[in-house]
Amino acid sequence: MNNQQKRVPIWVHWARFTAFMTERFLGGPKILKLAWVINFQKTGTFFYVLFLMNYYENYSIAANVYLALHGMYGFCWILKHIAFPDKAWEKKVTIGGGLMAFLLVLALYWVFPFLLISGVLGPDQKIASFSLLATAISIHTLGVVIMMVADCQKYYTLKYRQGLIMEGVFKYIRHPNYLGEIMLYGSYALIVQHWIPWAILAWVWIGIFLVNILQKEASMSRYPEWIEYKKHSGMLLPKIF
Repeated sequence: MNNQQKRVPIWVHWARFTAFMTERFLGGPKILKLAWVINFQKTGTFFYVLFLMNYYENYSIAANVYLALHGMYGFCWILKHIAFPDKAWEKKVTIGGGLMAFLLVLALYWVFPFLLISGVLGPDQKIASFSLLATAISIHTLGVVIMMVADCQKYYTLKYRQGLIMEGVFKYIRHPNYLGEIMLYGSYALIVQHWIPWAILAWVWIGIFLVNILQKEASMSRYPEWIEYKKHSGMLLPKIF
């Protein structure tokens, strides 16, 4: 056995584990599309936040802004799914796998509005200022646009031509869709003003996003243009110098 066979990156083992947990957990027939689980959470967010606002009678400016941003993002996601669906989410998973995908990742996003609206943080809870809300709205808007544009370009490019995408937004950033997701979810954490949402995002960004990005980088490296493309593009941010 050579050194290359021995040295398997730790993220490869983690990717296999997460794939098992979210696709094959508890075994049984694969009867659920992962897209169904994701779409349920995305579209349900608007109604969930609205329920929290009514249940806790919290109609503050911060709560309304959060509803507008996170709630409407769910509908943007569904629009994207209808217009240019991601093939990665079309895979079939077991019931246990779908449940784990929801509980370990998707449901954690619902902690954000609960902390903001319920008052569980007590009298010491920070209230987002108008300037902070404006900042969050700005970051969120740009993030949604980057994510939608990137996914649209990827879908229609790969529909007619396989291989590396090295033009448009992908000319400067190799994973602009992940950058957009990071920006928009970061804006939700800004509004909540607490460390718990950032801890959840650290888990998702490192445990899920980073591993997915490394998998895609490994897959793209098989193309002859990869070395030159990597030199002139950034993973998540453009190379300015």
